[in-house]
Amino acid sequence: MSATTAKSANLTGIARRRRTNRGDQGAKQKWGNPFTYIVALLFITACIAPVLFIVLGGFRTNSQFTTDPSGLPSPWSLGNYTDVLATQTFWGQFANSVVVGLASTAGIVVLGLMVSFVIARYEFKFKGAMYSLFAAGLMFPLVIAITPLYIMIKNLGLIDNLLGIIIPQIAFGLPTTVIILVPFLKAIPKELEEAASIDGTSRLGFFFRMVIPLSTPGVVTVSILGFLGSWNNYLLPLYVLNSEANYTLPLGVQALSASQYSQDTAKILAFTSLAMLPALIFFSIFEKKIVGGLTGAVKG
Repeated sequence: MSATTAKSANLTGIARRRRTNRGDQGAKQKWGNPFTYIVALLFITACIAPVLFIVLGGFRTNSQFTTDPSGLPSPWSLGNYTDVLATQTFWGQFANSVVVGLASTAGIVVLGLMVSFVIARYEFKFKGAMYSLFAAGLMFPLVIAITPLYIMIKNLGLIDNLLGIIIPQIAFGLPTTVIILVPFLKAIPKELEEAASIDGTSRLGFFFRMVIPLSTPGVVTVSILGFLGSWNNYLLPLYVLNSEANYTLPLGVQALSASQYSQDTAKILAFTSLAMLPALIFFSIFEKKIVGGLTGAVKG
């Protein structure tokens, strides 16, 4: 009995030491390396500081910028924001941005989902080449193709037309969409498609009834990325749009900075804050959706 008791006590001690070691390791993993937090804090500060400067600058007056360019509003003034919101120019450019953003997002999602479905679910000749072509599209940003793209848009008669922005944005948004959606669609079990086929469901029926609902996280992700990219696009509207009535908000900020209000720093910052506010709110609301969708794409 004494040997059994000693053995039991020994095993109990080992188990306690293991739990203690695990607890110590868990504590170390929980807090991590302080250097990591310092670097992360520096990056966060570098990202947030310019945004805060712009937003808070809209609550200041030009005299405050003269006396203290980097100070806080004292006193706080709402006049700049109310003046911008009272202008038809801002709301017209806001409407143009909404139209371009929604139309571009719809085109990116619809076309990208159909292309991704074919690449992910069916075997055909040059399938790999097609996927590689979309992947290669990620290596060619808009700034590289802007000159031939401008010539093409001009030949199509779409200069100073919102379609001249929407169509190219759809084309440049498709590579990212395909890369994200293909893993989602590949992850759908083939047995599910076979069962649907046995029940008499056509390929289109399977696509609309099963594929789209099951790929919702990926669709939401590419929709958000497409809308944000369209909303913040500045280079393409700069080349395509000529009349102020067709300007989007990013181009409107530049136009305001070059107009008679070029010396009105506070109003320009207020206009800039209101122009980027919808994108910031949109991103903040759907941030988890973006991360979840990209994580699912990587797992797939």
